[in-house]
Amino acid sequence: MGEEVIEVWQCVGCGRIEAPQTCIGVCRDRKLRVVDADAFDAMRAERDAAQACIARYAVVLRQIASSTPRADACARHWRALQAQARAVLAD
Repeated sequence: MGEEVIEVWQCVGCGRIEAPQTCIGVCRDRKLRVVDADAFDAMRAERDAAQACIARYAVVLRQIASSTPRADACARHWRALQAQARAVLAD
């Protein structure tokens, strides 16, 4: 099934699911999009990993944006920020 999205009809009352068309009974149906659970779980894991990566990058960006080195420490300050950024990128 993979990443395929299937459209099915689900009854709003009893929850019955049919595809590819609505039933002709007394149920009131709505269109529902269904995906494979394994594909969904894999996508969610990728999203969680990306969000964790973004959070680590945000820490370094906040440090860069909010720090002001003393005039006599610019080079040392920049090297420290570079080291932090490299550590995050290597993770």
